[in-house]
Amino acid sequence: MSTRPAPLIPPRLRAVLVRVPLLVRLVRFVRRGPLARDRNLLITLTLVTVVVGLLAAQVSTEWFSPSLLILVTLAGGLQLRLRSLVVLLVAVSVSLGYLAITLGPGSVGVGLAVTIGFTAVLALLMARTRGKLGVQGLRGDAMLLELRDRLRSQGELPPLPKDWGGKVVLKQAGGSSFGGDFLVSMREGDQVDIALVDVSGKGVDAGTRALLLSGTFGGLLGSVDDFLPACNAYLHRQRGDEGFVTAVHVRLDLATGAYTITSAGHPPVVKFDAGTGNWKVASAKGVVLGVVPDLHCEPETGILHKGDALLLYTDGLIEQPGRDIDAGLDRLLGEAERLLPSGFRDGARALVNAMASGHNDDCALVLIWRP
Repeated sequence: MSTRPAPLIPPRLRAVLVRVPLLVRLVRFVRRGPLARDRNLLITLTLVTVVVGLLAAQVSTEWFSPSLLILVTLAGGLQLRLRSLVVLLVAVSVSLGYLAITLGPGSVGVGLAVTIGFTAVLALLMARTRGKLGVQGLRGDAMLLELRDRLRSQGELPPLPKDWGGKVVLKQAGGSSFGGDFLVSMREGDQVDIALVDVSGKGVDAGTRALLLSGTFGGLLGSVDDFLPACNAYLHRQRGDEGFVTAVHVRLDLATGAYTITSAGHPPVVKFDAGTGNWKVASAKGVVLGVVPDLHCEPETGILHKGDALLLYTDGLIEQPGRDIDAGLDRLLGEAERLLPSGFRDGARALVNAMASGHNDDCALVLIWRP
């Protein structure tokens, strides 16, 4: 005859627990609710808060300073979800109240209370932002870093043959990792496509839109014959006024040196002619992207011979407040004649530093030459 094992919870106690719906809901909330993912950290930080409050009140405020609760609040703001953070802040408030009751109101100074309050507001803002993004902890920052690295890798020129040279210099406003100027390029056989794009705005404000457009333009480059008209059609279909976008596209044949330049509201490309030793302004022009439904560009064609070079840049390199853009272009040509003949590779960075000194704006430069 088999006997059943004795239940872990006596029947009478189980009946009492079932009749307490609040307790049952609390257990389910902790196990399955929004606190489930970060409940371990919440429990740890809450225990630390309680221990700090008890030791400060019963042992010594010098060894166990209430200011440690600032670090606890900051850690919660960096890692916990919004609901979990609210629970932690309640525990911090209770711990401070216990200290004030046990040791007197003077134990929790005004400076400490203001500091913890400010940290709590900052923590709530961080948790709320992460909640909107749907990420936990520092994953949002990691995503931005990954996007930045992808944008940088996409902005590099493809490998070129030994008888060709190329240099890209990107300088964002305020030293930011993101900006409104970006480059997309690709190579298929002897054909190289290079597109330099300038999104209105500067720094981080324009960086988010540049990240979006860099993926779109990178997919269109090499996939369509008319690159800029395809980009224009895409932007024209977008809703809302998000500012203007200018771009210049160069298609280069590495075997022959033949090139075609098309521009959409972008500053003109300049070419270095090794035969004369002068820089010449290209005549390619077109309307800013996204303004008209059908973009009509006037391209320029030519051939790069030995010693020749093409210089692409954004308006941040030649525009300065209170000065005419033509004056900036003349200054660019003058600096190029002074710096670049000594060496295109080293002169590109020096040219950007010389032109960008004195003003804070995104600027980019692409130099292709044939040694």
